[in-house]
Amino acid sequence: MILDTNAVSALLEGDPALEVVLARSARHELPVIVIGEYRYGLARSRLRRRLVPLFDELIRESTVLSVGVETAAVYAKVREGLRAKGTPIPENDVWISALAVEHGLDIVSRDRDFDHVAGVRRRSW
Repeated sequence: MILDTNAVSALLEGDPALEVVLARSARHELPVIVIGEYRYGLARSRLRRRLVPLFDELIRESTVLSVGVETAAVYAKVREGLRAKGTPIPENDVWISALAVEHGLDIVSRDRDFDHVAGVRRRSW
């Protein structure tokens, strides 16, 4: 399961409802896009001293998904599908969706934008 940025935040805050969803998978995937978004948020956070070590540990314990040539091809299909339906979503979410489609993984997120992407299954908590 791919962790979206809001899932990372909830996980590091110890949200018990999220832990139930995550218990279904022994290992989780973190897109480099999510790592960048979360690090950006940490840069402004008053809790960064506590959260940075936790986030670094999560990265070590997760499979990091990088964007490659295949991801770019899937991205183009995902973005065109969204354009054709008239349901654009934020750019980073298109990349995360492309990784989910490419790897056949669900996305753990509260963000309903992912519901517009064909071939993506979102798990919420």
